[in-house]
Amino acid sequence: MTPARNKDDPHPKFSHLPLATSGPTECALSGTELLRTPYFNKGSAFTDQERKDFGLVGLMPTQVQTLDEQLQRAYAQYASRADDLAKNVFMDSMKEQNQVLYYRLLQEHLKEMFSVIYTPTEGKAIQNYSRLFRKPAGCFLDIDSPDAINHALDVWGKSDEIDLVVVSDGEQILGLGDQGVGGILISIAKLVIYTLCAGIHPHRTLPVIIDCGTNNEDLLNDEMYLGKHHKRVRGEKYDDFIKKFITSVRSKFPKAYIHCEDFGLPNARRILDTYRDKVPMFNDDVQGTGVVTLAAIYAALKITKTPFDKARIVFFGAGTAGTGIADQFCRAVEIDCGKKLEDVRKEQIWCMDKPGLLLQSMHSEGGNGKDELTHAQVPYAREDEDWKHSDHKNLLDVVKTVKPHILVGTSTKPGSFTEEIIKEMAKHTDRPIVFPLSNPTDLHEAKPEDVFKWSDGKALMATGSPFPLVEHNGTKYEVAECNNSTAFPGIGLGGVLCRAKKVSDKMLLAATKALAEQAPSTKDEKKGLLPDVQDVRAISVQVARAVIQTAVEEGLNEVKEIPKDKEELEEWIKEQMWDAEYRPYKRVDKDGASREAQGKTGMHGMRHDGQDD
Repeated sequence: MTPARNKDDPHPKFSHLPLATSGPTECALSGTELLRTPYFNKGSAFTDQERKDFGLVGLMPTQVQTLDEQLQRAYAQYASRADDLAKNVFMDSMKEQNQVLYYRLLQEHLKEMFSVIYTPTEGKAIQNYSRLFRKPAGCFLDIDSPDAINHALDVWGKSDEIDLVVVSDGEQILGLGDQGVGGILISIAKLVIYTLCAGIHPHRTLPVIIDCGTNNEDLLNDEMYLGKHHKRVRGEKYDDFIKKFITSVRSKFPKAYIHCEDFGLPNARRILDTYRDKVPMFNDDVQGTGVVTLAAIYAALKITKTPFDKARIVFFGAGTAGTGIADQFCRAVEIDCGKKLEDVRKEQIWCMDKPGLLLQSMHSEGGNGKDELTHAQVPYAREDEDWKHSDHKNLLDVVKTVKPHILVGTSTKPGSFTEEIIKEMAKHTDRPIVFPLSNPTDLHEAKPEDVFKWSDGKALMATGSPFPLVEHNGTKYEVAECNNSTAFPGIGLGGVLCRAKKVSDKMLLAATKALAEQAPSTKDEKKGLLPDVQDVRAISVQVARAVIQTAVEEGLNEVKEIPKDKEELEEWIKEQMWDAEYRPYKRVDKDGASREAQGKTGMHGMRHDGQDD
């Protein structure tokens, strides 16, 4: 991780920007109020002068420590926790006490701690949300109280104080299914990743959960469950609530970028399609997965030299992720190669799901009869006539018929990519591209070592979880991880900084290419098809730059004074990225002080009981 820049002095060009991060920070708090505000609290790192200036004398031990010394103690405390869930709880507590220390500790130990603050450990925390609950964090909206939406949003800030909203309805959490109100923790976790990976200002964010009931019987039968004890609301009432929520967010926080997370299959794509051209909306499950996987495909096709508009792909698993990747691929071919969208789908994409290969007979027009296809699957349904002599339910038969260059798995069916299937692929393409993406690792469609063995080391691979180096015939190969955290934070950063009117297909494609250009495989084919998450802040700068430049080209930027020079634009971006470092404070009176100086903005405007780091 590149050390944070010293920003004690104002930036010579960009210190005037509203989100500038150099120079002193105005602070109107003092005493215990300051110590209880995680955005401002430095704990034992307050200098002697700061202790005098801000009324802290006598409120903490006399020894002044550096951030590095605090990190040593914090890491020792973290390491002493018995298991990952206990470590997750410890980190959450730290975040509510000292924000800089929390994020710097994560930066210093990113690979080690990422699985603790996100999947899979965060999934365990979500499952145990009601039993581990101590105090509320985030915005809770009640499906039965649509008239309360405006009031619920009011308490989180003024119109220009929220940059990013992450919202979930908790129906499809991290592969765990319906977790109801516990889904608030996924909204919070996503915002942590935005700050950690792209420098989104943590006090200018808002996590939201829409509690519309749950179909999880274990939760419904649990008297400790904190959400609504009824089945999920669907239909017109649900759609009206979503519409009112989006309208209210745009009214209250007109500059905010809206990130939708872990909505269920019936709603995720439908909501995105309804609103994406009207507001700056992004769905990570659909678009983020699509961007990062397409970036790996770009990198792989560069090695195989297969023309982009000729590559054939079989998707095994056509849910939100599978169709999202297919959508990104099709639109990229349309934009890059000028090929008609319907021709891309017909000539290059084959999608399989639980019923088998998606066929037109599975879709009931106008709602007559049983419809086996979702809204997102319908465009990929193929002519039944073409498959009357083949077993469309068998992946091996589909691979034999299609002869794909690329096989993508999002099925959560472990071991689905068998030796016979991989060897069949290798008959028709010199370098089979194989992406078993299902999470967690025990749900992967194939193990990387097996795929390399079956393909005699010729496969190009990316997986949905991190895997160690694979050795085959004395050669070591890196296995790229399709980690959305290398994509969605940079896309969001670009959208926030240019105040994008919407997130267009061309902006997503620009992000994809920026990510693919940083793949280590461009220099060494044995390296990964995607850059390492360890370098994610530098990656996010490049992704954000590409997004912003494309938004400007399309006229989708609300901010007008954006540098045109590449290096100057990157510096403009970096200056507005929040860093986990202690900045000097400038004491200001509460009268006339900004709400930020009073610690009243965003999620961390809430007061917390705290203690020294």
